[in-house]
Amino acid sequence: MAANHFIVPQLPIEEVVAVRLGAGTGSANNMSDVDSGKAVKLVGESRFDLCAAGDKIEGFIVAVENATSGGYSVGGKVDEGNTYVTADGLQATPGTGAIAVGDYVVAGTVTAKGTALTAYAKVCKATSQTYGAFTWRVVSLGQVGTGAVGTTIVIKRI
Repeated sequence: MAANHFIVPQLPIEEVVAVRLGAGTGSANNMSDVDSGKAVKLVGESRFDLCAAGDKIEGFIVAVENATSGGYSVGGKVDEGNTYVTADGLQATPGTGAIAVGDYVVAGTVTAKGTALTAYAKVCKATSQTYGAFTWRVVSLGQVGTGAVGTTIVIKRI
């Protein structure tokens, strides 16, 4: 009997780091629990904001507190381990093309702050396939196994 086994995310709980979130202070910049699961990048002292399409991913939000601290949203982020994401094609042409196992990825088409994800965060195959800081790599194409736009894949920070 054949058995299927795929790499799946395992949240490294000990690696969740409390950080400030958002573009700045004040309610217009505050995040909420609907922003969980989105890709982030470092933008200031101990502060991370949402990635734009094509940005290197420095982590993913896993929780957002309702209260603020010093005017900033506060939440937890992880920056390693395996995580589910949605394939979004090629960096040069998001929405077209496929991603393969071993490809390096960057943030794909983003979901706006304050808007809940309808699927996992999107990633695109990076134009530059050269290893560098904050590199995430595709480790599984999951059960669908195509890496086509809209499919769920697994990436790991290397």
